[in-house]
Amino acid sequence: MLVEIAQELGEVVVVAPDSPQSGMGHAITLNTPLRIHRTRAFPDLEAYECSGTPVDCVKLAKHVVTKDRKVDLCVSGINHGSNAAINIIYSGTLSAAMEASLEGIPSIGFSLLDYRYDADFTACRDHVKVIMEHVLEHGLAKGSLLNVNIPKLPKEEIKGIKLCRQADARWQETFAEATDPRGQKYYWLTGSFVNDDPNTDTDVAALEEGYISVVPSHHDLTNYEALEHGSLRSLEEAEVAS
Repeated sequence: MLVEIAQELGEVVVVAPDSPQSGMGHAITLNTPLRIHRTRAFPDLEAYECSGTPVDCVKLAKHVVTKDRKVDLCVSGINHGSNAAINIIYSGTLSAAMEASLEGIPSIGFSLLDYRYDADFTACRDHVKVIMEHVLEHGLAKGSLLNVNIPKLPKEEIKGIKLCRQADARWQETFAEATDPRGQKYYWLTGSFVNDDPNTDTDVAALEEGYISVVPSHHDLTNYEALEHGSLRSLEEAEVAS
């Protein structure tokens, strides 16, 4: 659906992984060659499948596929499942958008809170188009991107779009242990999502209220509050034993 909406707004080039890439984060391929091939998945478009990660796809799109063309917008997704709160750290969908922002390209990562393979994206179609049109018209601050999460609701129950911040929420992880037929132990990562943020101005709160959450984000991970904290500043005067 994201490709169909983009086609309504301009010329589209698709570069996407050739296999699922959930949880890849900002991984890049260094020790094996990358391969990229034309695909007929979108018969009327210039479209490629890539053997690498989502970030690899953006790098190849920028430096190989469209190297002589100006790119006005990069969109990634629509991801199956939430990328709100801490999930942005693990998400290949959002890392692709972040890589584009590093290249100075306005970018958006879209996610729908529905993990089903046959998830229905049509309910959010109009909102997704509005967000894309807004970024094309107004742009984004250099180095920034939008993390957009969409509640799993019928179209008439989506209340609108809410600009918000990333919630202070995390995964409380456990590992399910089992034994394979050869008697060797193996583990599956599992756990539960814990929201430690009671405030109403977060992406998690917006989604729970039936809104599409839009969080402006960027690659600068500096903790500016800690940077000014006195105890850390004293490191600059710390004496090192000779």
